[in-house]
Amino acid sequence: MTTATPPPDPTLVRFDGPWRHFDVRANGLRFHAVETQRFVADRPLVLLLHGFGEFWWSWRHQLEALTDAGYRAVAVDLRGYGDSDKPPRGYDGWTLAGDTHALIRSLGHSTAALVGHADGGLVCWATATLHPAVVNRVAVLASPHPRALKHGVLRNAEERSAFLAPFLHNQLPRLGERRLTRGNGAFVEQYFRERSGAAWKETDDFAEAVTRNRMAIQIPGVAHCSLEYRRWAFRSQFRTDGWRFMDLMNKQLRIPILAVRGRDDEYILDSLMAGSRRWASNMDYRILSGAGHFAHQEVPAEVNALLLELLERP
Repeated sequence: MTTATPPPDPTLVRFDGPWRHFDVRANGLRFHAVETQRFVADRPLVLLLHGFGEFWWSWRHQLEALTDAGYRAVAVDLRGYGDSDKPPRGYDGWTLAGDTHALIRSLGHSTAALVGHADGGLVCWATATLHPAVVNRVAVLASPHPRALKHGVLRNAEERSAFLAPFLHNQLPRLGERRLTRGNGAFVEQYFRERSGAAWKETDDFAEAVTRNRMAIQIPGVAHCSLEYRRWAFRSQFRTDGWRFMDLMNKQLRIPILAVRGRDDEYILDSLMAGSRRWASNMDYRILSGAGHFAHQEVPAEVNALLLELLERP
């Protein structure tokens, strides 16, 4: 008789290496945060927010580069991910923005630059809009403004085909969770392979990223919580809370914003990222060749250069 393999412990995401792992209490939760061991606390804060199905590890290339450039770079496991708390609720736009606002304060800073990928980018947009006093600039990767995303999916058949079908699959209770975790997280590898550019998929860095993310999605509670982000985003469109959130997001940001998209990203198309300019008067939009949906991992040197350019803007 074979014994089932126990699910991974959340602390397994606290990898050894040049990292300082620590916990931060913010907005009523405990967040797992990571920075390099060479951190200096009183430098300008850059807060890094990962995307769907990932955790802090997706920013491994940015943490060291930003620290070397004189910033305090901190990557967190978002609510429901990695070794952060996994409450059953709180995956709406207001609460997620409140998490980020509270994290900045709990880390001892009054303002921060926010960098987010995919779902983490949507949290950046929401935080900058709902808590403008604490955000001095934003970089979003493969993450259009929420109103641009809604408009694009409703009006553009190509975008609707690329985005909506896989998004709808995640709405099914329990089935979505099983889909993410079965086969030791095989869905995560498929997800990365389908959305990455060709070059990165042939590297050891890709293989390591897939292995680590397959493990992390199997941590108890992570699959459910990661899907709750997308369930709220979809279901709220038909409820008053979603309408109110979109109304609040209908403001033009005037801080410096960098928007990045990999040219080979077939999930988030060019029209969505370009359309975000309507809500960002000071937006620099860059398309990177040789990258898909995960540009910060696929072409980190290019992304790091763009981030430093953003951080140096007045």
